[in-house]
Amino acid sequence: MHTDPRDILKKSPMTWMQVIIIAITIGLNGLDGFDVLSISYASPGIMQEWGIDRGLLGLVLVAELVGMAIGSIFLGGVADKIGRRPLMLGCLVLMAVGMFMVTTIDKTTGNGLAQLSAWRVVTGLGIGGMLAAVNAVAAEFANEKNKHLSVSLMSIGYPAVGAVGGVIASWLLRDHDWRAVFYFGCATTVVFIPVVYFLIPESVHWLARKQPAGALEKINRAMKLIGQPTVAALPAVSEETRKRSVTDIFRPGLIATTIICAAAYFLHITTFYYILKWVPVIVVQLGFQPSTAGGVLTWYMAGGATGGAVLGFLTIRYGVKGLTMAVLALSTVLVMIFGQVAQPPADLGNLGLVCFFAGFFTNAGIVGLYAIFAHAYPTHVRATGTGFAIGVGRGGSVLAPAVAGFLFQGGYTVPTISILMALGSLLGAGVLTFLKLTPDAPEAQPTETSGAPAGDLGRAVAHGR
Repeated sequence: MHTDPRDILKKSPMTWMQVIIIAITIGLNGLDGFDVLSISYASPGIMQEWGIDRGLLGLVLVAELVGMAIGSIFLGGVADKIGRRPLMLGCLVLMAVGMFMVTTIDKTTGNGLAQLSAWRVVTGLGIGGMLAAVNAVAAEFANEKNKHLSVSLMSIGYPAVGAVGGVIASWLLRDHDWRAVFYFGCATTVVFIPVVYFLIPESVHWLARKQPAGALEKINRAMKLIGQPTVAALPAVSEETRKRSVTDIFRPGLIATTIICAAAYFLHITTFYYILKWVPVIVVQLGFQPSTAGGVLTWYMAGGATGGAVLGFLTIRYGVKGLTMAVLALSTVLVMIFGQVAQPPADLGNLGLVCFFAGFFTNAGIVGLYAIFAHAYPTHVRATGTGFAIGVGRGGSVLAPAVAGFLFQGGYTVPTISILMALGSLLGAGVLTFLKLTPDAPEAQPTETSGAPAGDLGRAVAHGR
């Protein structure tokens, strides 16, 4: 008898190397966060240097979000076809190129805004593909007990690094122009390429399910790297299982899950990105310095990191669906409160405090949704389903800044706009009431194989809880 490597990972305590891999996914998601936020940090400087109004800026702000939507929808499927690791490396290259090229644009050419938007789309393509891949990696290198926690911790990389990035961006903007933010983002992205190449192997779950050429050797190499027992043979995969494809997310059994997940994410992300993209501009319009605006956004991201971590640990004891619905409802309340305090005469301390708690609940909602995605989809469509939900949901992130921008242009006040944009989270909570989550089920059972050394099974049992 041989042991399915997925069962070993599912039942065994996590090793230090598995923890390191989860930590790297936190950093990668945080890198995505900084890349997305870089345009928010730089937006006041771009408006001043290029002489554009908030309506045009709203269109620029959504450029990388368009790329993220396209990348998530199409590149998520690539991760399920060719593997998680090659997609992550390719996405890092796209992100680095996009970040650097933004700094080379000459506004005097007459098409500077178009070039800026185009390179933000390129960056967004990389970010979108990365989001789908790292969600799958965090789920597949964790054991069953810590699966939701690992995905949740991966998700808080976005606000955690965003908070640190806000401090760095504020510091850079004191002595340099807005381009310094993109130089920093590009350099950090490049550093992650060798980190991923040397420290993250291909997903054992993907290899065991897909079984490409040399799959057994690759599985055992990955198992050795993470400090888990090797296996003697590949698990049996039925012909029916082999015929499954990434299009299963649109077939009976998963289509309802796909619609609900995408709709809930779409609705909540409109609320999240309204604050994320417009806080720097709103604070500057209230009379504060651009560096101060970055500080307020930092409070929002710090709250998001805290909220995501708290929700992650709560998933060990409580159901992720109920927790997510609760924080989405509370997101609605806090964003409405933000609208009340973000008007003259504004107090910077109150703004920072409200943004902290708004970030706490809005990002906790995103973390909960990511955990739901990882749980709701089986291995063969995990990245595809996640990518599709994120990609369609990114329509909300594209819509929110642009809609808010034109509402500002139309003379609506911050309190009124905040009430309207806050309703997205409440509607998202309502959509989740229709989602049915079932316990994880194995996709392929271990089969008896002659000649398999008993030591592998014995070591796996010894590792089990």
